[in-house]
Amino acid sequence: MRTIFKQLKQYKTAAALTPILTALEVLMEVLLPFITAVIIDEGLQKENLSVVYRYGILMVAMAGFSLFFGAMSGKYASRASSGLAANLRESMYEKIQTFSFSNMDKYSTAGLVTRMTTDVTNVQNAFQMVIRVAVRAPFMMIASMVMSFIINPSIAMIFLTAVIFLALIMVFLMKRTTGIFQQVFQKYDALNGTVQENINGIRVVKSYVREDYENQKFGKAADGLYRLFVKAEALVALNNPVMMLVVYACIIAVSWFGAHFIVSGTMTTGNITSLFSYVMSIMMSLMMLSMVFVMITMSFAGIRRISQILNEEPELHNKEQADLAVPDGSIDFNHVGFSYKKGAGKEALQDIDLHIRSGETIGIIGGTGSGKSSLVNLISRLYDVTSGNVCVGGKDVREYDMDALREQVAVVLQKNVLFSGTILSNLRWGKKDATEEECMEACRQAAADEFIERLPEGLNTRVEQGGANFSGGQKQRLCIARALLKKPKVLILDDSTSAVDTATDARIRECFRTKIPGTTKLIIAQRISSVQDADRILVLEDGRVNGFDTHENLLKTNNIYREIYESQQKAGGDFDQA
Repeated sequence: MRTIFKQLKQYKTAAALTPILTALEVLMEVLLPFITAVIIDEGLQKENLSVVYRYGILMVAMAGFSLFFGAMSGKYASRASSGLAANLRESMYEKIQTFSFSNMDKYSTAGLVTRMTTDVTNVQNAFQMVIRVAVRAPFMMIASMVMSFIINPSIAMIFLTAVIFLALIMVFLMKRTTGIFQQVFQKYDALNGTVQENINGIRVVKSYVREDYENQKFGKAADGLYRLFVKAEALVALNNPVMMLVVYACIIAVSWFGAHFIVSGTMTTGNITSLFSYVMSIMMSLMMLSMVFVMITMSFAGIRRISQILNEEPELHNKEQADLAVPDGSIDFNHVGFSYKKGAGKEALQDIDLHIRSGETIGIIGGTGSGKSSLVNLISRLYDVTSGNVCVGGKDVREYDMDALREQVAVVLQKNVLFSGTILSNLRWGKKDATEEECMEACRQAAADEFIERLPEGLNTRVEQGGANFSGGQKQRLCIARALLKKPKVLILDDSTSAVDTATDARIRECFRTKIPGTTKLIIAQRISSVQDADRILVLEDGRVNGFDTHENLLKTNNIYREIYESQQKAGGDFDQA
């Protein structure tokens, strides 16, 4: 709860004013039945119109104040709760941006989306009810109970007994529903995950005519959520009939005993009228409290899930006085070991000892799961090594400021990501103030100029979400151009030309050789033709170095490389089939 309340920040004043204004609103409302009793007993029954006028004006004034305090209370409650929700979403989003890849591996994308939407909305609603209804209801109940005891202690004891009975019922129901609501939010994650997976893969779904299967899968997830909600809401729904039963029982009791007291002369008609108002106030307060408890119960699971994100500590940190300048593009792996789960499971990389000179072009070949992507992820410090160290420019990557290091190590990932906007806005991710000519030069180096020049709007062509209006090869070339705009000292292409034809691949490699000779280039590829002109080629197998030499020497000395080469020369097949 402390983690959540810290996010109030600039809305603390609004949150503090809400209960104060609510208390003033309740005070006005509680006094109204008392004034009504005076008007009935001292004005109407004694035919004293001056009392009726005087106290009538007072009632109107009190009702006006009650309206004002209530309106202001609602305004500040909305401001505080909406502000809390906005701050929570912003803080969670900012925290996620600081996560390393190892932090991100702990959460599903659907789970993060649910936390920032459904969970935050539930916390927002619960907080608004806490600062307004949870103040109003108990204060109204206590004040009404006090006024009831002042009027007639015997009848007030009936109210007190009813309150205790209802409180026990509410506690029982809340205990039963808390566990169910915790399961509900786990089902929300599953539901969101199903939707996200389907939308991302809608082309595959349609091409394999699997709409019915996806509908059934979604229906199953939705049905599970439905059943849990029905179970929880069925228990919560018992609140209302039990409440009404007790309310009517109290009204009957007040009528019965009140009539006897009036006949005996110990109560007035005005007093029993006030008691009817107070019994309704007490019972309605209890009903509001039950609603608050339901809302809080629903939000507790969300609070825990949100707090997990806000309290998650990034596993990668900059050291104090971190270096800001990367001298050159030389790379050294000094007996590096790496595991995605430290201390558990098999290492993805084992005893990697490599030394790459600045400006070299290095090809990287290996089967699926051999550790190619894991290797290059360590260079830009997307993960930290488990043992040994990785150096760039002669310094351990942990000595650098991470932003400064990543500015000089450009990575074109295996999965190409373009953002909604224009081609130009996407390219400027590489350099914010890049001119259109600089962008076109980068596109020429990445062989993207040929299709851009055919587009009617050129660089200003709209990019749909995820780059859906471009082919795989076009997206790859745009991502390479974006990386080149950074003018990095190290350029990593993680299987980033797999979707382009052989001629275009050759043109890109030729541009690299002539245009950026001083940049160290690491090229992960499936095709040997994409790396055979490299200065040296690294062959990985099962997380270990199997060979590291030129194309010609590897053909003579490395069995794995030779098998891959011969397989692709004869059949053009994927080397994983060798």
